[in-house]
Amino acid sequence: MAEAQEQKSSPSPLEIIIIGAGLSGLSAAVSCALAGHNVLVLEGARELAEIGAGLQITPNASKIFQHFDIYDALASKAAEPSFLQVRRYSDGKILSRTDDFNGDMRQKYGAPFWDLHRVDVQRTLAERAKELGAKLRLGARVADLDFRKPSVKLETGEELHADLVVAADGLWSKCRERFLATKGTADHPLPTGDLAYRIVLKLDEVDDPELRDWISKPSCQFWIGPGSHVVAYSLRDGQMFNMVLLVPDDLPGDVARQPGSLDEMRALFATWDPVLNRFLDQVKSVDKWKLMHRPELDHWISDKSTFCFLGDSCHPMLPYLAQGANSSIEDGAVLGNVLGALQSKNQLPEALRLYECLRKKRGEAIVRETFAQRRDFHLHDGPEQQKRDELMLSRLGREIDCKFPSRWQCPEVQPWLYGYDAFEETASALRDSPLRTGATASL
Repeated sequence: MAEAQEQKSSPSPLEIIIIGAGLSGLSAAVSCALAGHNVLVLEGARELAEIGAGLQITPNASKIFQHFDIYDALASKAAEPSFLQVRRYSDGKILSRTDDFNGDMRQKYGAPFWDLHRVDVQRTLAERAKELGAKLRLGARVADLDFRKPSVKLETGEELHADLVVAADGLWSKCRERFLATKGTADHPLPTGDLAYRIVLKLDEVDDPELRDWISKPSCQFWIGPGSHVVAYSLRDGQMFNMVLLVPDDLPGDVARQPGSLDEMRALFATWDPVLNRFLDQVKSVDKWKLMHRPELDHWISDKSTFCFLGDSCHPMLPYLAQGANSSIEDGAVLGNVLGALQSKNQLPEALRLYECLRKKRGEAIVRETFAQRRDFHLHDGPEQQKRDELMLSRLGREIDCKFPSRWQCPEVQPWLYGYDAFEETASALRDSPLRTGATASL
């Protein structure tokens, strides 16, 4: 197990403003504070009660929690799935199953696969950032940015100055809008063609003994079907059950989220596994969320090396590999690790260049892999689907030794995702190419 990172005293501390107190922004706040820099996080919301429910924290991120010294604080709030299985949509037939999934993850990657409530992770990161001296201002809405100074102007008229501004303001990033405007371009979130019904059930509100057993004994469950799939897993040590139903998008183009109809949702899954439908019968209300993505940016850092992106502001992801949160946490860790190597502010351009080099290619590759996972899980009944199911069934109860339709179990994709070590990645890059005094970034 990785050791907690000790807070450094930087020989050249930066003034860093992070815009957004989501998982990427707070991860960056902890990491940059550990590196000895002065951090201010600006968050438009008035409280950290982020909308959302479950997160699947894979070993590449839980390993970072060990370095951040928040592992123990989150362990008591986690559910650790003892097995993972993929079922056929119509009858619940098991197509693939990995037993002792929790032990397998720890053995392979030295860190657990956890299912956590988003708010638990967000608040734990925020408390750790504040313990390390970072400041968090809620209700601080950004009106404009100056990328040369750099400075941030709030809606109140207050202007804040820094050495580095970090955009961690998510899919609908105002920072991205301003950044692209300086280059005479623009882009907007694009619909993926899918939407998500997001559901959380509480164990004490479920009467059905079989369903209670599913909730109280954590596992990770998938149902895959034509144009849709469902993922379900326990939270908070088996006291809650998180379900996400991914279906074709029928929301109006200008609507990102709206209350969903229970009758409509149940009708969509009426021909699916009876056990799944018994869960859906427990649902009292549901929201529909349009799933969006954005084009790849040419660069994640500004020409003057005063500004950078991380998280959903530069690589929003479909939830089909559960890497949106995990890769955002990686971004924050790597940014702080790179900035921890600074000996003078003159090295900031090269440090940011290294951050972009380490993170951009991986982040964008994961985005593309999520679309590939959607394709394999959403095959319509027919020859391709039959070939997929035959392959999965041929490895049921055996070692998976081939490129596998479920990337969650694939011996090629899983190690690439879960085996990533943000700290070793940065340390290795810095050993190979130490930051030079007076270096500049050429974009």
